[in-house]
Amino acid sequence: MAQAAMTVRLDNRVKAQFDSLCEQFGMSANAAINVFINAVVRTRAIPFTISVSEDSIRKRALETFYAANRSDRPELTLDEINDEIRAARRERKERAKRA
Repeated sequence: MAQAAMTVRLDNRVKAQFDSLCEQFGMSANAAINVFINAVVRTRAIPFTISVSEDSIRKRALETFYAANRSDRPELTLDEINDEIRAARRERKERAKRA
């Protein structure tokens, strides 16, 4: 079977700890990564839970929403919105007449 190389960047300390643990398990880091990748492919799932608390997600979403809408003044006034609606209706009527 043809093989492909893969490069992974990680913190030096974490790599040293990983290498040490793999040695204790009696395998190389390369073998351990292959075990992980094959498990993911076989089960079509990450073999551990990855999660974020609901509160954290909600907080970030609200922060993003408020950051995008910090203007003290609305983007358009009510009169400008009504003008836009009237213009769109005029354009629609003109297109209908031409059709």
